[in-house]
Amino acid sequence: MHEADTRTDRPGAPAHVVVIGGGIAGLAAAHRLLSDGLRVTLLEAGPRLGGKLHAGELAGLPVDLGAESVLARRPEAVELARAVGLADALQPPATATAHLWTRGALRPMPRGHVMGVPAEPGPLAASGVLSAEGLARIEAEHALPPTEIGEDVAVGEYVAARLGHEVVDRLVEPLLGGVYAGNAYRISMRAAVPQLFDAARAHPLLSEAVRDVQARAARQPQTVGPVFAGIDGGIGRLPVAVAEACRAAGADLRTAAPVREVLRTATGWRVVTGTETVEADAVVLATPAGPTADLLSGLAPAAAAELRGAEYASMALVTMAFRRSDLPAAVTGGEASGFLVPPVDGRTIKASTFSSNKWAWAGADPDLFLLRTSVGRHGDDHDLKREDAELVDVSLADLGEAVGLGARPVASTVTRWDRGLPQYPVGHLAGVARIRAAVAALPGLAVCGALYDGVGIPACVASAGKAADVVIASLATPGADH
Repeated sequence: MHEADTRTDRPGAPAHVVVIGGGIAGLAAAHRLLSDGLRVTLLEAGPRLGGKLHAGELAGLPVDLGAESVLARRPEAVELARAVGLADALQPPATATAHLWTRGALRPMPRGHVMGVPAEPGPLAASGVLSAEGLARIEAEHALPPTEIGEDVAVGEYVAARLGHEVVDRLVEPLLGGVYAGNAYRISMRAAVPQLFDAARAHPLLSEAVRDVQARAARQPQTVGPVFAGIDGGIGRLPVAVAEACRAAGADLRTAAPVREVLRTATGWRVVTGTETVEADAVVLATPAGPTADLLSGLAPAAAAELRGAEYASMALVTMAFRRSDLPAAVTGGEASGFLVPPVDGRTIKASTFSSNKWAWAGADPDLFLLRTSVGRHGDDHDLKREDAELVDVSLADLGEAVGLGARPVASTVTRWDRGLPQYPVGHLAGVARIRAAVAALPGLAVCGALYDGVGIPACVASAGKAADVVIASLATPGADH
Protein backbone atom coordinates (compact mmCIF):
# COMPACT_ATOMS: atom_id res chain seq x y z
CA MET A 1 0.00 0.00 0.00
CA HIS A 2 1.28 3.45 -0.82
CA GLU A 3 0.24 7.00 -0.06
CA ALA A 4 -1.20 9.16 -2.81
CA ASP A 5 -3.00 12.44 -3.44
CA THR A 6 -1.74 14.07 -0.26
CA ARG A 7 -3.27 17.26 0.99
CA THR A 8 -1.99 20.43 -0.58
CA ASP A 9 -0.79 22.74 2.19
CA ARG A 10 0.72 25.38 -0.06
CA PRO A 11 -0.92 28.77 0.49
CA GLY A 12 -3.61 29.36 -2.10
CA ALA A 13 -3.70 25.75 -3.28
CA PRO A 14 -7.21 24.29 -3.59
CA ALA A 15 -8.41 21.99 -0.85
CA HIS A 16 -8.73 18.31 -1.75
CA VAL A 17 -12.05 16.50 -1.28
CA VAL A 18 -12.52 12.75 -1.68
CA VAL A 19 -16.00 11.66 -2.81
CA ILE A 20 -16.76 8.02 -2.06
CA GLY A 21 -19.42 6.56 -4.36
CA GLY A 22 -19.87 7.07 -8.09
CA GLY A 23 -23.63 7.05 -8.50
CA ILE A 24 -25.43 10.18 -9.64
CA ALA A 25 -25.23 11.66 -6.11
CA GLY A 26 -21.47 11.19 -5.90
CA LEU A 27 -20.94 12.56 -9.40
CA ALA A 28 -23.19 15.55 -8.73
CA ALA A 29 -21.30 16.26 -5.49
CA ALA A 30 -17.99 16.12 -7.36
CA HIS A 31 -19.35 18.47 -10.03
CA ARG A 32 -20.52 20.97 -7.41
CA LEU A 33 -17.20 20.85 -5.52
CA LEU A 34 -15.22 21.38 -8.70
CA SER A 35 -17.36 24.40 -9.57
CA ASP A 36 -16.19 25.92 -6.28
CA GLY A 37 -12.56 25.47 -7.27
CA LEU A 38 -11.77 22.45 -5.10
CA ARG A 39 -9.67 19.45 -6.12
CA VAL A 40 -11.67 16.21 -6.24
CA THR A 41 -10.90 12.51 -6.22
CA LEU A 42 -13.90 10.20 -6.63
CA LEU A 43 -13.65 6.53 -5.65
CA GLU A 44 -16.24 4.01 -6.86
CA ALA A 45 -16.11 0.39 -5.71
CA GLY A 46 -17.85 -1.02 -8.79
CA PRO A 47 -16.65 -1.36 -12.38
CA ARG A 48 -18.59 1.64 -13.72
CA LEU A 49 -19.95 5.03 -12.75
CA GLY A 50 -23.63 5.97 -12.67
CA GLY A 51 -25.24 3.66 -10.12
CA LYS A 52 -28.88 3.01 -11.00
CA LEU A 53 -28.57 5.21 -14.09
CA HIS A 54 -27.25 2.80 -16.70
CA ALA A 55 -27.31 3.17 -20.46
CA GLY A 56 -27.09 -0.05 -22.44
CA GLU A 57 -27.92 -1.62 -25.77
CA LEU A 58 -30.38 -4.30 -26.87
CA ALA A 59 -30.77 -5.62 -30.42
CA GLY A 60 -28.57 -2.75 -31.56
CA LEU A 61 -30.83 -0.13 -29.95
CA PRO A 62 -29.94 2.16 -27.03
CA VAL A 63 -31.88 1.36 -23.84
CA ASP A 64 -32.06 2.51 -20.27
CA LEU A 65 -31.33 -0.39 -17.92
CA GLY A 66 -32.15 1.68 -14.84
CA ALA A 67 -34.04 4.89 -14.19
CA GLU A 68 -35.55 6.29 -17.40
CA SER A 69 -36.77 9.79 -16.56
CA VAL A 70 -36.43 12.73 -14.19
CA LEU A 71 -39.09 14.86 -12.55
CA ALA A 72 -38.75 17.99 -14.69
CA ARG A 73 -40.74 20.15 -12.27
CA ARG A 74 -37.86 19.90 -9.83
CA PRO A 75 -34.97 21.90 -11.30
CA GLU A 76 -31.88 20.12 -9.99
CA ALA A 77 -31.47 17.25 -12.47
CA VAL A 78 -32.48 19.31 -15.50
CA GLU A 79 -30.03 22.05 -14.49
CA LEU A 80 -27.25 19.51 -14.07
CA ALA A 81 -28.00 18.00 -17.50
CA ARG A 82 -27.80 21.45 -19.06
CA ALA A 83 -24.56 22.22 -17.23
CA VAL A 84 -22.85 19.15 -18.69
CA GLY A 85 -23.91 19.76 -22.27
CA LEU A 86 -27.15 17.79 -22.54
CA ALA A 87 -29.55 20.72 -22.93
CA ASP A 88 -30.42 19.85 -26.52
CA ALA A 89 -30.90 16.18 -25.61
CA LEU A 90 -33.59 16.80 -22.98
CA GLN A 91 -37.04 15.81 -24.19
CA PRO A 92 -40.49 15.21 -22.70
CA PRO A 93 -42.26 11.88 -23.12
CA ALA A 94 -43.87 11.43 -26.52
CA THR A 95 -46.92 10.15 -24.66
CA ALA A 96 -47.73 10.14 -20.96
CA THR A 97 -51.00 8.21 -21.14
CA ALA A 98 -50.64 5.58 -18.44
CA HIS A 99 -53.09 2.86 -17.41
CA LEU A 100 -53.76 0.59 -14.47
CA TRP A 101 -54.07 -3.14 -15.06
CA THR A 102 -56.53 -3.97 -12.33
CA ARG A 103 -59.77 -5.85 -11.76
CA GLY A 104 -59.14 -7.85 -14.93
CA ALA A 105 -58.73 -5.01 -17.42
CA LEU A 106 -56.52 -2.14 -18.51
CA ARG A 107 -58.14 1.00 -17.17
CA PRO A 108 -57.19 4.65 -17.73
CA MET A 109 -55.30 6.29 -14.91
CA PRO A 110 -57.85 8.63 -13.28
CA ARG A 111 -56.99 12.32 -13.28
CA GLY A 112 -57.28 14.74 -10.41
CA HIS A 113 -55.26 12.95 -7.74
CA VAL A 114 -52.12 13.48 -5.64
CA MET A 115 -50.05 10.27 -5.65
CA GLY A 116 -53.26 8.31 -6.14
CA VAL A 117 -55.29 10.15 -3.49
CA PRO A 118 -58.38 11.58 -5.23
CA ALA A 119 -59.93 14.97 -4.64
CA GLU A 120 -63.35 13.55 -5.51
CA PRO A 121 -64.78 10.23 -6.71
CA GLY A 122 -66.16 11.51 -10.03
CA PRO A 123 -63.13 10.80 -12.29
CA LEU A 124 -62.72 7.43 -10.58
CA ALA A 125 -66.25 6.30 -11.34
CA ALA A 126 -65.69 6.48 -15.10
CA SER A 127 -62.41 4.58 -14.94
CA GLY A 128 -63.76 1.43 -13.33
CA VAL A 129 -60.71 1.23 -11.05
CA LEU A 130 -62.85 1.13 -7.90
CA SER A 131 -65.95 -0.88 -7.11
CA ALA A 132 -69.24 0.74 -6.21
CA GLU A 133 -68.43 0.04 -2.56
CA GLY A 134 -65.05 1.71 -2.93
CA LEU A 135 -66.58 4.81 -4.45
CA ALA A 136 -69.21 4.99 -1.69
CA ARG A 137 -66.47 4.74 0.92
CA ILE A 138 -64.82 7.88 -0.47
CA GLU A 139 -68.09 9.79 -0.14
CA ALA A 140 -68.42 8.57 3.45
CA GLU A 141 -65.41 10.62 4.53
CA HIS A 142 -67.64 13.65 5.04
CA ALA A 143 -69.23 11.91 8.04
CA LEU A 144 -65.90 11.02 9.68
CA PRO A 145 -64.26 12.95 12.51
CA PRO A 146 -60.70 14.20 11.86
CA THR A 147 -57.96 11.55 11.97
CA GLU A 148 -54.94 12.30 14.15
CA ILE A 149 -51.70 12.47 12.15
CA GLY A 150 -49.10 13.48 14.71
CA GLU A 151 -45.45 13.86 13.69
CA ASP A 152 -45.74 11.27 10.93
CA VAL A 153 -48.04 8.55 9.62
CA ALA A 154 -47.94 5.84 6.97
CA VAL A 155 -49.52 7.00 3.70
CA GLY A 156 -51.62 3.88 3.30
CA GLU A 157 -52.74 3.82 6.91
CA TYR A 158 -53.97 7.40 6.83
CA VAL A 159 -55.60 7.26 3.38
CA ALA A 160 -57.35 3.98 4.20
CA ALA A 161 -58.73 5.50 7.42
CA ARG A 162 -60.15 8.44 5.48
CA LEU A 163 -61.12 6.99 2.08
CA GLY A 164 -61.01 3.21 2.43
CA HIS A 165 -58.58 0.46 1.51
CA GLU A 166 -59.59 0.29 -2.15
CA VAL A 167 -58.12 3.71 -2.83
CA VAL A 168 -54.85 2.59 -1.28
CA ASP A 169 -54.75 -0.86 -2.86
CA ARG A 170 -55.79 0.16 -6.40
CA LEU A 171 -54.32 3.67 -6.71
CA VAL A 172 -51.86 4.77 -4.04
CA GLU A 173 -50.04 1.44 -3.82
CA PRO A 174 -49.07 1.11 -7.51
CA LEU A 175 -48.07 4.78 -7.80
CA LEU A 176 -45.95 4.82 -4.65
CA GLY A 177 -44.62 1.40 -5.57
CA GLY A 178 -43.45 2.80 -8.87
CA VAL A 179 -41.27 5.28 -6.99
CA TYR A 180 -40.09 3.30 -3.95
CA ALA A 181 -40.81 -0.35 -4.85
CA GLY A 182 -42.31 -0.30 -1.36
CA ASN A 183 -45.47 -0.87 0.66
CA ALA A 184 -47.82 2.11 0.96
CA TYR A 185 -48.96 0.92 4.40
CA ARG A 186 -45.40 1.43 5.70
CA ILE A 187 -44.15 4.43 3.72
CA SER A 188 -43.93 7.75 5.57
CA MET A 189 -46.43 10.34 4.41
CA ARG A 190 -44.24 13.13 5.74
CA ALA A 191 -41.23 11.92 3.74
CA ALA A 192 -42.88 10.64 0.56
CA VAL A 193 -45.75 13.11 0.05
CA PRO A 194 -44.77 16.12 2.20
CA GLN A 195 -47.16 18.58 0.58
CA LEU A 196 -50.12 16.30 1.26
CA PHE A 197 -48.88 15.65 4.81
CA ASP A 198 -48.81 19.39 5.56
CA ALA A 199 -52.20 19.98 3.96
CA ALA A 200 -53.79 17.03 5.77
CA ARG A 201 -52.73 18.51 9.10
CA ALA A 202 -54.55 21.73 8.18
CA HIS A 203 -57.80 20.25 6.85
CA PRO A 204 -60.27 17.89 8.54
CA LEU A 205 -61.13 16.18 5.21
CA LEU A 206 -58.48 14.48 3.08
CA SER A 207 -60.35 15.50 -0.08
CA GLU A 208 -59.96 19.13 1.01
CA ALA A 209 -56.26 18.59 1.60
CA VAL A 210 -55.85 17.16 -1.91
CA ARG A 211 -57.60 20.15 -3.44
CA ASP A 212 -55.36 22.45 -1.39
CA VAL A 213 -52.23 20.73 -2.74
CA GLN A 214 -53.56 20.96 -6.29
CA ALA A 215 -54.39 24.63 -5.91
CA ARG A 216 -50.95 25.44 -4.51
CA ALA A 217 -49.27 23.50 -7.33
CA ALA A 218 -51.31 25.36 -9.95
CA ARG A 219 -49.92 28.66 -8.63
CA GLN A 220 -46.30 27.56 -9.01
CA PRO A 221 -44.47 28.74 -12.16
CA GLN A 222 -42.73 25.37 -12.58
CA THR A 223 -46.08 23.67 -13.24
CA VAL A 224 -45.86 24.96 -16.83
CA GLY A 225 -44.33 22.38 -19.14
CA PRO A 226 -43.95 18.60 -18.95
CA VAL A 227 -43.93 16.85 -15.58
CA PHE A 228 -41.16 14.46 -16.59
CA ALA A 229 -38.19 14.61 -18.95
CA GLY A 230 -35.89 12.09 -20.55
CA ILE A 231 -32.66 12.32 -22.50
CA ASP A 232 -32.24 11.39 -26.15
CA GLY A 233 -30.47 8.03 -25.98
CA GLY A 234 -31.45 7.41 -22.35
CA ILE A 235 -31.12 8.92 -18.89
CA GLY A 236 -28.05 6.69 -18.54
CA ARG A 237 -26.21 9.33 -20.59
CA LEU A 238 -26.44 11.79 -17.67
CA PRO A 239 -23.80 10.24 -15.35
CA VAL A 240 -21.49 9.70 -18.33
CA ALA A 241 -21.74 13.38 -19.24
CA VAL A 242 -21.26 14.49 -15.61
CA ALA A 243 -18.18 12.26 -15.33
CA GLU A 244 -16.74 13.74 -18.54
CA ALA A 245 -17.35 17.27 -17.25
CA CYS A 246 -15.69 16.41 -13.94
CA ARG A 247 -12.62 14.97 -15.68
CA ALA A 248 -12.41 18.04 -17.90
CA ALA A 249 -12.37 20.15 -14.72
CA GLY A 250 -9.46 18.12 -13.35
CA ALA A 251 -11.17 15.49 -11.19
CA ASP A 252 -9.61 12.07 -10.70
CA LEU A 253 -12.47 9.56 -11.08
CA ARG A 254 -11.63 5.93 -10.29
CA THR A 255 -13.65 2.75 -10.58
CA ALA A 256 -12.85 -0.64 -8.99
CA ALA A 257 -11.60 1.35 -6.00
CA PRO A 258 -13.44 0.09 -2.90
CA VAL A 259 -12.79 2.10 0.25
CA ARG A 260 -11.98 0.08 3.35
CA GLU A 261 -11.63 2.80 5.95
CA VAL A 262 -11.98 6.54 6.55
CA LEU A 263 -9.84 8.00 9.32
CA ARG A 264 -9.43 11.40 10.89
CA THR A 265 -5.91 12.79 11.05
CA ALA A 266 -4.39 15.82 12.76
CA THR A 267 -4.74 17.83 9.56
CA GLY A 268 -7.72 16.29 7.79
CA TRP A 269 -8.77 12.85 6.56
CA ARG A 270 -7.21 9.64 5.34
CA VAL A 271 -9.12 7.34 2.98
CA VAL A 272 -7.81 3.78 2.82
CA THR A 273 -8.45 1.63 -0.25
CA GLY A 274 -7.14 -1.84 -0.98
CA THR A 275 -3.96 -0.50 -2.57
CA GLU A 276 -3.29 2.99 -1.25
CA THR A 277 -4.16 5.74 1.17
CA VAL A 278 -5.53 9.04 -0.05
CA GLU A 279 -5.10 12.14 2.08
CA ALA A 280 -7.84 14.76 1.92
CA ASP A 281 -9.14 17.92 3.54
CA ALA A 282 -12.72 16.67 3.46
CA VAL A 283 -14.79 13.60 2.52
CA VAL A 284 -18.26 13.14 1.04
CA LEU A 285 -19.90 9.74 1.50
CA ALA A 286 -22.29 9.09 -1.40
CA THR A 287 -22.73 5.39 -0.71
CA PRO A 288 -25.75 3.26 0.32
CA ALA A 289 -26.57 2.75 3.99
CA GLY A 290 -24.58 -0.46 4.54
CA PRO A 291 -21.21 0.73 3.22
CA THR A 292 -21.72 4.13 4.82
CA ALA A 293 -22.39 2.48 8.20
CA ASP A 294 -19.20 0.43 7.87
CA LEU A 295 -17.13 3.53 7.13
CA LEU A 296 -18.71 5.51 9.99
CA SER A 297 -18.63 2.75 12.62
CA GLY A 298 -15.53 4.15 14.32
CA LEU A 299 -16.14 7.80 13.51
CA ALA A 300 -19.83 8.27 14.26
CA PRO A 301 -21.24 5.11 15.88
CA ALA A 302 -24.67 6.67 16.45
CA ALA A 303 -24.99 7.44 12.74
CA ALA A 304 -23.73 3.97 11.86
CA ALA A 305 -26.38 2.38 14.08
CA GLU A 306 -29.14 4.39 12.37
CA LEU A 307 -27.81 3.45 8.94
CA ARG A 308 -27.70 -0.25 9.76
CA GLY A 309 -31.43 -0.12 10.42
CA ALA A 310 -32.20 1.22 6.93
CA GLU A 311 -34.30 -1.05 4.73
CA TYR A 312 -33.95 -1.48 0.98
CA ALA A 313 -36.09 -3.02 -1.74
CA SER A 314 -34.73 -5.19 -4.53
CA MET A 315 -36.16 -5.28 -8.03
CA ALA A 316 -35.46 -6.44 -11.56
CA LEU A 317 -36.07 -4.80 -14.92
CA VAL A 318 -36.87 -7.05 -17.87
CA THR A 319 -36.09 -5.19 -21.11
CA MET A 320 -37.26 -6.75 -24.39
CA ALA A 321 -37.08 -5.92 -28.10
CA PHE A 322 -39.90 -7.17 -30.35
CA ARG A 323 -40.63 -6.99 -34.04
CA ARG A 324 -43.30 -4.34 -34.37
CA SER A 325 -45.23 -6.56 -36.74
CA ASP A 326 -45.55 -9.18 -33.98
CA LEU A 327 -47.20 -6.86 -31.44
CA PRO A 328 -50.89 -6.07 -30.90
CA ALA A 329 -52.23 -2.59 -31.58
CA ALA A 330 -52.81 -2.17 -27.83
CA VAL A 331 -49.02 -1.87 -27.52
CA THR A 332 -47.89 -0.23 -30.76
CA GLY A 333 -50.81 2.17 -31.17
CA GLY A 334 -48.68 4.98 -29.78
CA GLU A 335 -51.25 6.26 -27.30
CA ALA A 336 -50.19 4.31 -24.21
CA SER A 337 -46.92 4.77 -22.33
CA GLY A 338 -47.51 1.61 -20.30
CA PHE A 339 -49.34 0.50 -17.19
CA LEU A 340 -48.99 -0.02 -13.45
CA VAL A 341 -50.18 -3.13 -11.62
CA PRO A 342 -51.60 -2.99 -8.08
CA PRO A 343 -50.00 -5.75 -5.96
CA VAL A 344 -53.47 -6.69 -4.68
CA ASP A 345 -54.20 -8.15 -8.13
CA GLY A 346 -51.58 -10.84 -7.56
CA ARG A 347 -49.61 -10.44 -10.78
CA THR A 348 -45.88 -11.00 -11.12
CA ILE A 349 -45.02 -7.77 -12.90
CA LYS A 350 -45.52 -4.48 -11.06
CA ALA A 351 -45.42 -2.26 -14.15
CA SER A 352 -44.70 -2.21 -17.85
CA THR A 353 -43.32 0.64 -19.94
CA PHE A 354 -43.88 0.76 -23.69
CA SER A 355 -40.55 2.51 -24.22
CA SER A 356 -40.87 2.94 -27.98
CA ASN A 357 -44.14 4.80 -27.43
CA LYS A 358 -43.00 6.79 -24.43
CA TRP A 359 -39.73 8.14 -25.82
CA ALA A 360 -39.21 9.39 -29.37
CA TRP A 361 -35.58 8.25 -29.37
CA ALA A 362 -36.61 4.71 -28.36
CA GLY A 363 -39.27 4.55 -31.06
CA ALA A 364 -37.11 5.64 -33.98
CA ASP A 365 -36.52 2.14 -35.34
CA PRO A 366 -39.26 1.23 -37.84
CA ASP A 367 -38.94 -2.51 -37.29
CA LEU A 368 -38.19 -3.02 -33.58
CA PHE A 369 -40.15 -2.03 -30.49
CA LEU A 370 -38.70 -1.72 -26.97
CA LEU A 371 -40.75 -2.67 -23.92
CA ARG A 372 -39.84 -3.38 -20.33
CA THR A 373 -41.41 -4.72 -17.16
CA SER A 374 -40.45 -4.47 -13.48
CA VAL A 375 -40.60 -7.25 -10.90
CA GLY A 376 -40.20 -7.18 -7.11
CA ARG A 377 -40.84 -4.77 -4.27
CA HIS A 378 -40.03 -4.47 -0.58
CA GLY A 379 -41.13 -7.58 1.28
CA ASP A 380 -42.02 -9.35 -1.97
CA ASP A 381 -38.84 -10.64 -3.58
CA HIS A 382 -39.88 -14.26 -4.14
CA ASP A 383 -39.98 -13.81 -7.92
CA LEU A 384 -36.49 -12.32 -7.91
CA LYS A 385 -35.14 -15.79 -7.10
CA ARG A 386 -36.13 -16.89 -10.60
CA GLU A 387 -33.53 -17.22 -13.34
CA ASP A 388 -33.41 -14.47 -15.97
CA ALA A 389 -35.15 -16.63 -18.57
CA GLU A 390 -37.98 -17.33 -16.12
CA LEU A 391 -38.45 -13.62 -15.46
CA VAL A 392 -38.79 -13.07 -19.19
CA ASP A 393 -41.34 -15.88 -19.42
CA VAL A 394 -43.50 -14.69 -16.52
CA SER A 395 -43.38 -11.15 -17.88
CA LEU A 396 -44.60 -12.41 -21.24
CA ALA A 397 -47.38 -14.37 -19.55
CA ASP A 398 -48.64 -11.27 -17.73
CA LEU A 399 -48.32 -9.14 -20.87
CA GLY A 400 -50.33 -11.74 -22.74
CA GLU A 401 -53.20 -11.35 -20.29
CA ALA A 402 -52.93 -7.57 -20.07
CA VAL A 403 -52.57 -6.55 -23.73
CA GLY A 404 -52.86 -9.75 -25.76
CA LEU A 405 -49.14 -10.01 -26.49
CA GLY A 406 -48.37 -13.48 -27.88
CA ALA A 407 -44.96 -12.99 -29.48
CA ARG A 408 -41.53 -13.70 -28.10
CA PRO A 409 -38.86 -11.00 -28.10
CA VAL A 410 -36.00 -11.06 -30.57
CA ALA A 411 -33.73 -10.05 -27.68
CA SER A 412 -34.06 -9.54 -23.93
CA THR A 413 -31.97 -8.65 -20.92
CA VAL A 414 -32.63 -8.67 -17.18
CA THR A 415 -31.09 -6.03 -14.93
CA ARG A 416 -31.19 -6.75 -11.22
CA TRP A 417 -31.01 -3.99 -8.65
CA ASP A 418 -30.31 -5.86 -5.42
CA ARG A 419 -31.18 -3.62 -2.45
CA GLY A 420 -31.46 -0.82 -4.96
CA LEU A 421 -34.16 1.42 -3.46
CA PRO A 422 -34.11 2.70 0.13
CA GLN A 423 -37.41 2.59 1.99
CA TYR A 424 -38.90 5.59 3.77
CA PRO A 425 -40.88 4.16 6.71
CA VAL A 426 -42.70 6.25 9.30
CA GLY A 427 -40.13 8.29 11.23
CA HIS A 428 -37.64 8.25 8.34
CA LEU A 429 -36.95 11.98 8.36
CA ALA A 430 -36.25 11.95 12.09
CA GLY A 431 -33.71 9.17 11.52
CA VAL A 432 -32.06 11.15 8.72
CA ALA A 433 -31.83 14.17 11.03
CA ARG A 434 -30.09 12.03 13.67
CA ILE A 435 -27.61 10.71 11.10
CA ARG A 436 -26.78 14.18 9.86
CA ALA A 437 -26.45 15.55 13.40
CA ALA A 438 -23.93 12.83 14.27
CA VAL A 439 -21.97 13.41 11.06
CA ALA A 440 -22.04 17.19 11.57
CA ALA A 441 -19.93 16.71 14.71
CA LEU A 442 -17.09 15.80 12.34
CA PRO A 443 -16.23 18.94 10.32
CA GLY A 444 -15.20 18.16 6.78
CA LEU A 445 -17.46 15.12 6.47
CA ALA A 446 -20.88 14.94 4.79
CA VAL A 447 -23.29 12.30 3.49
CA CYS A 448 -25.66 12.30 0.52
CA GLY A 449 -27.71 10.01 -1.69
CA ALA A 450 -31.11 8.42 -2.17
CA LEU A 451 -31.47 7.49 1.50
CA TYR A 452 -31.63 11.05 2.77
CA ASP A 453 -33.64 13.50 0.69
CA GLY A 454 -35.67 11.47 -1.81
CA VAL A 455 -35.07 8.58 -4.19
CA GLY A 456 -35.65 10.47 -7.46
CA ILE A 457 -32.78 11.81 -9.55
CA PRO A 458 -33.48 15.51 -8.77
CA ALA A 459 -33.63 14.70 -5.06
CA CYS A 460 -30.28 12.86 -5.27
CA VAL A 461 -28.71 15.81 -7.07
CA ALA A 462 -30.11 18.16 -4.43
CA SER A 463 -28.78 15.91 -1.67
CA ALA A 464 -25.35 16.02 -3.31
CA GLY A 465 -25.47 19.79 -3.49
CA LYS A 466 -26.36 19.98 0.18
CA ALA A 467 -23.42 17.74 1.13
CA ALA A 468 -21.03 19.70 -1.08
CA ASP A 469 -22.16 22.97 0.51
CA VAL A 470 -21.60 21.52 3.99
CA VAL A 471 -18.05 20.57 3.05
CA ILE A 472 -17.34 23.88 1.32
CA ALA A 473 -18.55 25.79 4.38
CA SER A 474 -16.39 23.68 6.70
CA LEU A 475 -13.30 24.31 4.58
CA ALA A 476 -14.00 28.04 4.53
CA THR A 477 -14.43 28.28 8.31
CA PRO A 478 -11.27 29.76 9.88
CA GLY A 479 -9.85 27.44 12.50
CA ALA A 480 -12.16 24.56 11.68
CA ASP A 481 -10.78 21.16 12.63
CA HIS A 482 -10.65 19.43 9.25
